[in-house]
Amino acid sequence: MNNLSRIMPFSVLIVLLLSVFPCCDRISTTQIKQILDNPRQFSEKEVTVKGQVVDTFSIFVVKYFSIKDESGEMTVVTNKPLPKKGEIIKVTGKVQEAFSLGTETLLVIIENEK
Repeated sequence: MNNLSRIMPFSVLIVLLLSVFPCCDRISTTQIKQILDNPRQFSEKEVTVKGQVVDTFSIFVVKYFSIKDESGEMTVVTNKPLPKKGEIIKVTGKVQEAFSLGTETLLVIIENEK
């Protein structure tokens, strides 16, 4: 019984920590909708987003892909090899305005080199 009373607090702690880890991922990432809804707040700022790759494109020396989370979809410009379509990835980079035409603006994330 003495061994059980020593192990029990550690078991509870491990279970609590394991249940918190999925939440930590949401804390460290930004929802795409937040970026799209507040472009001035995020312009030129570094963000991390996590989602599923829904499209990939390579035109000469420009490579980019679309990433989608539960809140929206955004384009990521990269110098790295393109991820596979359907892959769930985390991307860190700087938010920039690619172009603006009338009331429409295209925001992109320029992925960090590292």
